[in-house]
Amino acid sequence: MEYTFRHIEQKWQERWKASGAYRVSNNSSKPKCYVLDMFPYPSGAGLHVGHPLGYIASDIYARYKRLKGFNVLHPMGYDAFGLPAEQYALETGQHPSVTTDENINAFRGQLDNIGFCYDWEREIRTSDPGYYKWTQHIFLQLFDSWYNRHAGKAERIDVLVRIFEQDGNLHHECPGDRSIRFSADTWNEYSYEEQQNVLMEYRLGYLAYAEVNWCPALGTVLANDEVINGVSERGGHPVIKKKMRQWFLRITEYADRLLQGLDAVQFSEAMKDMQRNWIGKSQGAEIKFNIAGSMESIVVYTTRPDTIFGVDFMVLAPEHELVDGITTNEQSEAVNAYKEYVQSRSERERMAEVKQITGCFTGAYAVNPFDGRKIPVWISEYVLAGYGTGAIMAVPCGDQRDFNFANHFSIPITNILGQAFSGDEANPTKEGKLFNSDFITGMEMKDASEAVMLKIESLGIGKRQINYKMRDAGFSRQRYWGEPFPIVYRNGIPEAMNEADLPLELPFVEHYKQGEDGEGPLATITDWVNLPSDNGTSLRRETNTMPGYAGSSWYFLRYMDPHNGDTFCDRRISDYWGQVDLYIGGTEHAVGHLLYSRMWTKVLYDLGYIGFDEPYKKLVNQGMITGSSRLVYRVRGTNQFVSAGLRAQYDTDELHVDVNIVDGVELDIEAFKKWRIDFANAQFILEDGKYICGTLVEKMSKRLFNTVNPDVLVEKFGADTFRMYEMFLGPVEQSKPWETKGIEGVHRFLKKLWRLFADEQKGLIVTTAAPTADELKTLHKTIRKIDDDCDRLSFNTAVSSFMVCVNELIELKCNKKAILEQLLVLLTPFAPHVCEELWETIGNKGSILDAAFPVFEEKYVTESTKEYPVSVNGKLRTTIKISLDASSDEVEKIALSNEVIQKWLEGKDPKKVIFVKGKMINVVI
Repeated sequence: MEYTFRHIEQKWQERWKASGAYRVSNNSSKPKCYVLDMFPYPSGAGLHVGHPLGYIASDIYARYKRLKGFNVLHPMGYDAFGLPAEQYALETGQHPSVTTDENINAFRGQLDNIGFCYDWEREIRTSDPGYYKWTQHIFLQLFDSWYNRHAGKAERIDVLVRIFEQDGNLHHECPGDRSIRFSADTWNEYSYEEQQNVLMEYRLGYLAYAEVNWCPALGTVLANDEVINGVSERGGHPVIKKKMRQWFLRITEYADRLLQGLDAVQFSEAMKDMQRNWIGKSQGAEIKFNIAGSMESIVVYTTRPDTIFGVDFMVLAPEHELVDGITTNEQSEAVNAYKEYVQSRSERERMAEVKQITGCFTGAYAVNPFDGRKIPVWISEYVLAGYGTGAIMAVPCGDQRDFNFANHFSIPITNILGQAFSGDEANPTKEGKLFNSDFITGMEMKDASEAVMLKIESLGIGKRQINYKMRDAGFSRQRYWGEPFPIVYRNGIPEAMNEADLPLELPFVEHYKQGEDGEGPLATITDWVNLPSDNGTSLRRETNTMPGYAGSSWYFLRYMDPHNGDTFCDRRISDYWGQVDLYIGGTEHAVGHLLYSRMWTKVLYDLGYIGFDEPYKKLVNQGMITGSSRLVYRVRGTNQFVSAGLRAQYDTDELHVDVNIVDGVELDIEAFKKWRIDFANAQFILEDGKYICGTLVEKMSKRLFNTVNPDVLVEKFGADTFRMYEMFLGPVEQSKPWETKGIEGVHRFLKKLWRLFADEQKGLIVTTAAPTADELKTLHKTIRKIDDDCDRLSFNTAVSSFMVCVNELIELKCNKKAILEQLLVLLTPFAPHVCEELWETIGNKGSILDAAFPVFEEKYVTESTKEYPVSVNGKLRTTIKISLDASSDEVEKIALSNEVIQKWLEGKDPKKVIFVKGKMINVVI
């Protein structure tokens, strides 16, 4: 009876599919458990062995919870919209819908090959009109909502309109433009267009002009994290700053709730800190500085108003609206040249701590409102227009970056300590007290800040202010492959489509190109864009599309109720499933997807669609499986390759080689010659008759030829082996290098397991004999360990425990059904195919998927005897196994009758026998 793993795995995958083994009901008396993966973008490259790490971990946990009696929701779908799909389609000359479907089918085949327990009847694709109908619906809820700061939640726009009709906005500061102030009478006198413009400044989904990252080559706006070193992450194309009208989500209104919500979720502290830092809440003051000889003034935000006496210069963001107006004629050319330079810089680069210091003097001076000093006004890329007010008061004696800037440009520094100092010593305080600071000299820093704040308020030149580093989320993309906005412009005023007409489907076109002046490809489809006029009004559709994160911000809800045509998720069903109990995904989504998803959930909660305001109860970030690259060394200027150990003797070039033609570190020379045509006639300088490759651990990438296709490993070793080996590599959260050679050890373990049940000649060898105490002890030790490990997601130690267990059972010659069938249930989450096969083979009815997880019983692992060390005159001579219940007299008799001890006694009577219960025995002679 042979372990034919591929036949077994294909057999059970077909049976599970036919029987609907993984179909999940929304009506169950069992407790629920929702296990979710961050769903993949289906690229044309398919999966490599690094991708399934998180999927396998979540699959094991989902199967474990099912065995523990839970109704487990474990779905899968595809993040199918976005720029990568569009670019891939352009490169291959195909339509994105075609390439996306092909890629999804390839992904589905790879996932099924590994044997995941997904309920495929709940599969979603963000590019499916039946799905994005509800993405559009949710966007309209954002468009139709505003954030009531007094109530601390989102409310409908018509509530705000009624407030304006009665009180104006006197009690509801405008989040979009704080300068907007009006009474009820003024509001009622506004035209329809004026009212809509004001409401746009309050909406959670709103239109605004903003500086964006525009990539002409890709023809779209890019998010900050899609721009690296001034070029697009995808394709390496130049990116410039451009002012465009874009849709935004007013996520800043949820900043405090996003911070508070972190206390209620089980994220790692590192993840929480990433989100807190991104939100960047700070308390301080806004202060107005007048421009000398001008009616203009600069408003700055500072967390240290007490340092106002140490201000030596001011810095504006190059994009600041005041720059052109205050720049002198003498500095105009230099300022324009510098602004052009900054256009090519991404915000990531500008915010980074770099040695390069750049800036330009505007020629203007501001006036310190407290002491009247004239302060030069500069512009520099390290100040961003979107943070605070886009202007800072620079205090070189209190800030290292300001000090470096002043030192670089030889700006005179006011030393408020009254002594020479270096940048490292720069600090406006001494022992916590301010010096040379007018009326706050000698005060503690906290008291000084409050005193200055009171003075600022009394002079009417500033106010207290809470700021956030986080900015509103850009929600427009100038590309084709994305969700169309359900917005119609009536004479230029945006209005929501009738929801009964959703989905607004993406029009199919064979070829697509950018519209004029940065508009998206949809702008070129005039029949779709321009609608029949309505009573003489112009009607035009929005031509931008939504970003990739639109569909991923709420997908966990659609899995609960994927076929509902009346709503995105029935409230009764979302109340049953509630929050995702375990969410597994990468840290690269820490401040993008996770924040947006948390915001959308809070909005839907505020509006009464769901009963919880945090989407994910527990988040685990899986580590990266890095590639173990292989290198060959070509003698420079030749087609001759020298083995790694001999390379120092030659002048060589280092080349990456496909890891799939290397056995460990030994190159398959014939395969190498066939790999690329230019290597067909390669010659080799060997060591001990072999060509040994160099090794390098780096990111797994097709470009580095270090990717390993899981299909190849599954075919060679089986899905169960592959699943267990991925877990055996190390803790789920840690990154670790891939090494294919190690998979053979796990495969040998499964063969050992098989031999406990069957012999190749004799067939099935399992008996119904009663288990021994030692066999029960081994089993229950394993039950306790696996239960604890699975609960903690410590799957690497669980795999080790299975290996120990099987080795012990082999040593005990255990072939007993009472022990082995319980072991199979324990192992099922890790290796479901072989366990299902053996479960059926030993005569069990029904699927092992529905078995109950074994119950640990303490009595089987409680020790009844102890191996005591026995010494003679303090020197260890032997060990004796003695019952823990034995009395002192019994222990003494047993020890003295032992052959080894009698030999050392040499016929003498011992002076005494020292017995420490549970510890040791010492015979004194």
